[in-house]
Amino acid sequence: MYKYKQVKDNAFVLSLDNHVEVAAAIAAFCAEKGILAGNIMGLGAVSEATFRFLDPSTLKYVDKTFTEQMEITNLTGNISQKDGKPYLHLHITASRRDYTCIGGHLLSAYINGACELYVEAFPGVEIGRYADPDTGINLYKF
Repeated sequence: MYKYKQVKDNAFVLSLDNHVEVAAAIAAFCAEKGILAGNIMGLGAVSEATFRFLDPSTLKYVDKTFTEQMEITNLTGNISQKDGKPYLHLHITASRRDYTCIGGHLLSAYINGACELYVEAFPGVEIGRYADPDTGINLYKF
């Protein structure tokens, strides 16, 4: 699913394999390395991405899938934990063939080309999540 190089005690450069699902590959890497808190940033290219939008008036999620070749101009997020597993909160901006961009919360995306990431772990730190009924969001639990 990925190749990586450790560049500091707490940081990794990660290259995802072509055609893998981004969030699944990052979650697998975090589980392998025992990363329960940290940051992620990167770029790459995808052929399909599903974005998620929370409608604050209904507290319901609206998902939309885009099936086209897009460049990841920015992928950023954080790592925490929920139910004892790595929990990823990822946002993405992707550019289309006509140079317009779309973006938002990333639910899933499939690599078509490359995806290069920087993952910084916060060793010894555990940040949990809880479902907040007022916002409908899984918020940090300290």
